[in-house]
Amino acid sequence: MARGWFGPAAAVVAAVTAARIAALAFDRTDLFVDESQYWLWGQQLDLGYYSKPPLIAWVIRAVTELSGSDAPFFVRLPGAILHGITALILGAVAARLLDARAAVWTAVTYLTLPMAALGSLLISTDTVMAPFFAGAVLIYLRAVDTGRAGAAALAGVLAGLAVLAKYAGVYFLIGAGLAATFVPMARLSLRGWLLLLAAFAATVLPNLMWNLANQLATLEHTMDNVGWVRGEGRAGLNPAGLAEFLLAQFAVAGPVVFAAMLWGYARPVAPGLKALALLSAPPLVIVCVQALLDKAYANWAVAAYFAGTVLAVAVLGARAPRLLPVSLAINGAISVLLPLCIVLAPWPAVNGEPLLARYLGRGDLSRQIIAAAERQGLSTVAARDRDILADLFYTGRASGLAFAAPAPAGRPRNYYEQTYPLGGGPMPVLLVAGTAPRCVAEPPVARFATAAGAYSGRSIAAWRVTADCANAAP
Repeated sequence: MARGWFGPAAAVVAAVTAARIAALAFDRTDLFVDESQYWLWGQQLDLGYYSKPPLIAWVIRAVTELSGSDAPFFVRLPGAILHGITALILGAVAARLLDARAAVWTAVTYLTLPMAALGSLLISTDTVMAPFFAGAVLIYLRAVDTGRAGAAALAGVLAGLAVLAKYAGVYFLIGAGLAATFVPMARLSLRGWLLLLAAFAATVLPNLMWNLANQLATLEHTMDNVGWVRGEGRAGLNPAGLAEFLLAQFAVAGPVVFAAMLWGYARPVAPGLKALALLSAPPLVIVCVQALLDKAYANWAVAAYFAGTVLAVAVLGARAPRLLPVSLAINGAISVLLPLCIVLAPWPAVNGEPLLARYLGRGDLSRQIIAAAERQGLSTVAARDRDILADLFYTGRASGLAFAAPAPAGRPRNYYEQTYPLGGGPMPVLLVAGTAPRCVAEPPVARFATAAGAYSGRSIAAWRVTADCANAAP
């Protein structure tokens, strides 16, 4: 394993991470709907939640408890730190397989990937998964080299923790299995594999038990996202969706890194690089199939870029070293612009619409709704819109009001219907909606200003209704 790389890499990582944390201190955006929901999950620690495994909620709860504050800064603070740690772990992977120069370039390249830059300013399951997935790759390679049982078991634990952050962590097992099948130098002993799998199973077992006890809620949600599983996808193939997904990957990783990674898949030459290619490829290939069959979001293949970044740096270093600084310049520029955007929001704007519109105006609407409920003397606010509910729970956390989703007629469609359904009866509530409920003839008691931000162009109002009426709406 190469030496002498850690000091320079750590210095760069520390400087960039500190700058990102400083930007968070001046952030003018609101928590996004998912961020608010993750925070809410952390208020009721559990072994699983409606749509995701539990680790992100545990991390947010730990940070906000230690800091004594639920401010957006502390909710988002883990992002920059976790990506910094991931960069150093991947540097260690490159040091093991390549050399010290490649290790430094890998750490810096990962740190400036657009996905890492954005993930350092928000909090997401991808970000929480990153260091555990990268750590599983590193320790797996160490277990292969040394044959030590402890390393194999630790790789299993780290892979399990990656799954507890995001179920995409399971791609590690697929990639490791492929690497062991096709690359002799990437094979564990039978004992090593048994230890890895046993440690993995023990780590994820509590979440599996939670799912079994909760009608497989997370699996049901996953199948909702993968439309073709329920027969709700497109009638035919979706080549345009596949093309859109692949083009988006050039933005996720940067054009040079993504192109180099694909080249590494096609021509992996050395055995170590072939193992990296097989560890990296499964998420990208599987999500491409999903995009072709139905639809796929750009971040669904993020797990490809842990081993993939090391592979891309190796390819560039061997075949086109001059492109390494070009890649750094492109991705570095994005890494500078993103923090500026959150500090200067609502600037920049395109055609009069803020570029970060989806992160603006959420808290303002919640404060208007809370004020309307207080004017009406009501203690409960109900809304069907998941975005509105998410921010109401966060912005209204000290308001003394109760927030709820109208009770679902069938299977809950989101966390709020599952956990905070509105009870029935004549109790008056403030119902927030875009259209008037059929069960009332009176005009709304409030109309809300939504001129800018996430709700721009939407008509949102509130009606004083009974809980039974709210449950029956629209």
